[in-house]
Amino acid sequence: MTTGKHGGHPGIAFALIVTSTVLGIAGTDLVLPAVPSLPDILGGTHARAQFILAAFVVGSALGLLVFGSLGARFDQRRLVVGSLVAYGLVSAMAGFSTSLDMLIGLRFVQGAAGSAAAVFAPGMIRALYGDDHAVGKLGLLGSIESLTPALAPVAGVWLLSIAGWNASFNVIAVAAFALALAVAMLGRHLPPVVTAPRAGGYAHLLRDAVFLRYAVSHAFTLGALLVIVFAAPTVFVTALGATLRDFIIMQITGITTFIIAANAAGGLTRRFGAERMIWFGTGLSVLGGLSMLAYALAGGANTLVITALFVPFNCGLGFRGPPGFHRAVVASRGDDARGAALVVVAILGTTAAGTAAVAPFITLGLLPLAIAAAALGLGALLLLAFIPPLPGR
Repeated sequence: MTTGKHGGHPGIAFALIVTSTVLGIAGTDLVLPAVPSLPDILGGTHARAQFILAAFVVGSALGLLVFGSLGARFDQRRLVVGSLVAYGLVSAMAGFSTSLDMLIGLRFVQGAAGSAAAVFAPGMIRALYGDDHAVGKLGLLGSIESLTPALAPVAGVWLLSIAGWNASFNVIAVAAFALALAVAMLGRHLPPVVTAPRAGGYAHLLRDAVFLRYAVSHAFTLGALLVIVFAAPTVFVTALGATLRDFIIMQITGITTFIIAANAAGGLTRRFGAERMIWFGTGLSVLGGLSMLAYALAGGANTLVITALFVPFNCGLGFRGPPGFHRAVVASRGDDARGAALVVVAILGTTAAGTAAVAPFITLGLLPLAIAAAALGLGALLLLAFIPPLPGR
């Protein structure tokens, strides 16, 4: 990965990167509170309503691959603008859905349209700050992004109460159009990232075991957390007799611990090395998964206990996320856009598969979620153990 001459302001560039990626995340979390009520409004079942989330994730995965290839050929800044405009248009259309199946289809397109920023952000951050400081900035980016799962559901509950299920889609549409205008006007501050000549499709990355070690283990660790988040509103309300307020408490607790860990990750990585932090964070996530599984097998249903058991997932991801993602992008050996795209595709694919696997059992309680989370965490550990790392710490 190389960059052209860049005279823009890094603070403005970082703000544009953050807001663009945050808006993509909001496509899931702002909508979450409405999901349990949609079968009564648009028809269908609670199990099928989960595909509103899964369709967005699968669509995003397709969009990431497309933008990863486009970013190797065209100006990534213009691609971000186009992505945001398309995201706004499809979001507005989704708000007019008349059936659950129609909404699921539009959610697939919405996810694909809004995925450019997630592809280009890691490479742009490397170009802005260099590898020495990129881990810390990725931790800061992750911390800011993580506020979305904590705050967006709160806003989603409020929008649902005052304006109905489609209000969240209208808000996303307006925000996407406004941000597209901002990036178009201030895009000169973003670095002109150029993919290395070694690029040439995704095949060389998919054959690289070291790259896959970082990409898939990161995806399994984050996927374990997201499967819980995606299913928790319905599980809390329909199976545990709790409320959306209990889910929001879980989210806020988890996000707070993630932010603390992610902001500490840069300094800890410089002191102990990336590999140790990746192992430590993955181990914490596995501990959370196995503890939650044991609690579910014992018949536990207290949402405060579930919230406490959710903390290791967030701490683990916070400690291993920044160095793990950075090492994956470095392992792409200059093909940053495609490397980042495959990392996020692996995350979304894992999350979509886990969400779809859990969906038929969504009303049974905590056990299906705990099984999925524990299995994914153990899978991440096995990848770290059996595939050699990059040279160095």
